Amino acid sequence: MTITVLPGIPAGTGELSIWPASTAPLPHGGLAVGGVSLAEIAERFETPAYVLDEAEVRGRCRTYRDAFPDAHVLYAAKAFLSRAMVRWVDEEGLGLDVCSAGELELAVTAGFPPERIVLHGNAKSPRDIEAAMRLGVGRIVIDSPSEIARIAAAVGLEGRQKVMVRVVPGVSAGGHDKIRTGTDGQKFGLSLTDGGAQHAITRILGQPQLELTGLHCHIGSQITEVKPYLVALRRMVGLMARVRDMHGTELPELDMGGGHGIAYRPGEATLDLTALARRLRAELVAGCAAAGLTVPRLLIEPGRAVVGPAGVALYRVLAVKHTGEKVFVAVDGGMSDNPRPALYGVRYAPRLIGRHSTAHPRTTTVVGRHCEAGDILAEAVELPGDIHPGDLLAVPVAGAYQLSMASGYNLVGRPAVVSVHEGTARLLVRRETLEDFRSRDIGG
Repeated sequence: MTITVLPGIPAGTGELSIWPASTAPLPHGGLAVGGVSLAEIAERFETPAYVLDEAEVRGRCRTYRDAFPDAHVLYAAKAFLSRAMVRWVDEEGLGLDVCSAGELELAVTAGFPPERIVLHGNAKSPRDIEAAMRLGVGRIVIDSPSEIARIAAAVGLEGRQKVMVRVVPGVSAGGHDKIRTGTDGQKFGLSLTDGGAQHAITRILGQPQLELTGLHCHIGSQITEVKPYLVALRRMVGLMARVRDMHGTELPELDMGGGHGIAYRPGEATLDLTALARRLRAELVAGCAAAGLTVPRLLIEPGRAVVGPAGVALYRVLAVKHTGEKVFVAVDGGMSDNPRPALYGVRYAPRLIGRHSTAHPRTTTVVGRHCEAGDILAEAVELPGDIHPGDLLAVPVAGAYQLSMASGYNLVGRPAVVSVHEGTARLLVRRETLEDFRSRDIGG
């Protein structure tokens, strides 16, 4: 495929600053990502579709590795997982953080080393624990007291499983109440305040089948400031010192989770990764020195920050409706492939692609095709005033928590995922079809 790229705004600045670095303008209002025209992808693979830039994913993995050279970086699979994604993460030297037997088994069957996988989950099912034992997962993060005995029993008398304890450090951070997980009163982890974490640690240390390798915390998502991480780290180091004093055990690992914020629209704040790495390391070294602790190995778990900016969602306009002063642009997807605006009030920056428009921009609400008033993909965005059915819209920063949270609502079917790399597009995940729905429905 030959692509003629126009000279113009580089992807790292201005309007294209939130797009993959490979994004380039094409003639007649088009855009290319990874050397492939987005309009041609829409024609070849239909819409809705997700486009994933392999080079952007790999580059972001390397950025994390370079920023945290002494840490173990784990990609959070819940953001997006496929066999290709597993391979990219593996080849870039990251570990993997999974939350279910499904994620775990997909990763291992795709060739990922199980010893480099950490299993999370606030309510691990018997299947989750069985798969972890059978496949030899590297770490299990204990999230509730009942898991201690269940995991020990699954290990058996002769076995030994490495575990961590998820601690709630009492730190509030994140872009929305529903993704703030570092405070008491929510479902995750064991509280530092009420002694739940300390009690769990004592029980684990008394279980010969379990090897406590360290502590874990995750304070929230879409965090754009370094300070909350530093506060949480101080409290975690304090707990590690108390474990040493009470039990004579120095824990060798400290997992500070992820939640690193990215921009969904030009000009939005992002987390400064370089500053985070530098200040976390300095705080960890200083805190351990003050407490007389050996500095533990740091673990971090980025998900959204690795894959989010590497993805672009493509939609076809189905209808344009003028209702009073409002203009609604309805597309062929919606909350079944991206529930995040309905869940968290997330705002995106869609762009017309495939043709050049000279019409004045108009404030528009981009909505989905589903039977819900809350099925809104982008509210109060500027789009050309002549937008019409058949036009293509591209939505950047679509790689994380969209397809992974997709549903079967209205039996529309989940979109395809297409990777782009060095001028080549290939299908990673095929589109869900009516035949898929029929084959699962066996009760007729």
